[in-house]
Amino acid sequence: MILSRAFYSGSAVDVAPRLIGCRLVRVLAGKRLAGIITETEAYQGEEDQACHARVGRTARTEPMYEEPGHAYVYFTYGLHWLLNAVTDAPGNPAAVLIRAILPVEGAACMAELRPMMAYQPGWLNGPAKLTQAFKIDGSLNRTDLCSEDGGLFIEEGVSVPPEAILSGARVGISTVPEPWRDMPWRWQANDDFMRSVCASVSQNL
Repeated sequence: MILSRAFYSGSAVDVAPRLIGCRLVRVLAGKRLAGIITETEAYQGEEDQACHARVGRTARTEPMYEEPGHAYVYFTYGLHWLLNAVTDAPGNPAAVLIRAILPVEGAACMAELRPMMAYQPGWLNGPAKLTQAFKIDGSLNRTDLCSEDGGLFIEEGVSVPPEAILSGARVGISTVPEPWRDMPWRWQANDDFMRSVCASVSQNL
């Protein structure tokens, strides 16, 4: 079942850990590519100095101020597209960065799109890696994640016990001032959980 709009209505800090275990789905030429989300980061409000919205409402950040449950896709370092899910109420800029997945459907297609290190440990454990494997780019910015119509959405997935989710500081924000730099707003499934998912879905790959 596709996640409802209400799922995304809380703050990014609330939604990000609940996305662990959910299933990110991309439909390409009628074929489903899917992966269990294993790592997320929260970016919450104009006060968060690691958040794009710290500069206020701009053409780039506008999607973060809009209705929750939509994609915020942006280009970074002149190289990569990154995928976020917009959260919170309209007017409260917030988003969750999808940082890593475990492939569970359509891995062969993902490998064609991202042949480097295909099927090797960690081949989809980064936000730019997964967007390449899912063929996600700026054309999907503002896609409604609560509908199949745009070919990109998030479904209910597998249950993750709280003790299987680790938290820590966000990645790649060393120049951001405190307290924002060390906010424990990154969540990641532990190794035991990821091994159990790999064992249960290997026959679908």
